[in-house]
Amino acid sequence: MTIRVVIADDHAMIRAGLRLVAENADGIEVVGEAADGSEAIAVTRRERPDVLLLDLAMPVADGLEAARTLLAEPAPPRIVMLTTFGSDENLHQALRTGVNGFLLKSSPPEHLVEAIRVAAAGDGLIDPAVTMRLIASFAARPVLVPPPELDTLTEREREVLLLLARGLSNREIAAEAGVGEATVRSHVAQILRKLGLRDRVQAVVLAYESGIVRPGEA
Repeated sequence: MTIRVVIADDHAMIRAGLRLVAENADGIEVVGEAADGSEAIAVTRRERPDVLLLDLAMPVADGLEAARTLLAEPAPPRIVMLTTFGSDENLHQALRTGVNGFLLKSSPPEHLVEAIRVAAAGDGLIDPAVTMRLIASFAARPVLVPPPELDTLTEREREVLLLLARGLSNREIAAEAGVGEATVRSHVAQILRKLGLRDRVQAVVLAYESGIVRPGEA
């Protein structure tokens, strides 16, 4: 099944590069482009893509505004935010808005393809470099009261949550925990269900905001 993608970035050369990488991958089709947030909303509504690659900083309406608008609509696309490291507050706001991942524009091409496929499959992904930036920024923020649902996690599920907080993939978690990837996927699904989270991106945020893991411990 082909993954339909819309690319939104105010720089034509970046859009062209993203399109080239995406369309050179099997099973991915770029069905539209946008040069600002307002246009991104219009193109997404028209094309109904599976995944929207959305620049965080754009004119007219920025990526945050476009994401909020689209995610409030029925059957929204999966959104992967593209960033060159804007303010930490923008990163936090985007995560709380419900985007499905963050990717640095300087990331290797294979990371872009992986982010598209992971998002289309219903999961989330944060570029490891973005994860480190977010982790550092949590050090200056007050710790929130951990949700009571955390007590429903088994010891193994809590271990997997800690590994998720480090930004590890399922394959990396499997190697670290000494279990198979299928087992990891099952644990992650249980964690998300018990905590009422949509994907692993939200799990990373919860782990640090509630003090389950503190910067430097993961």
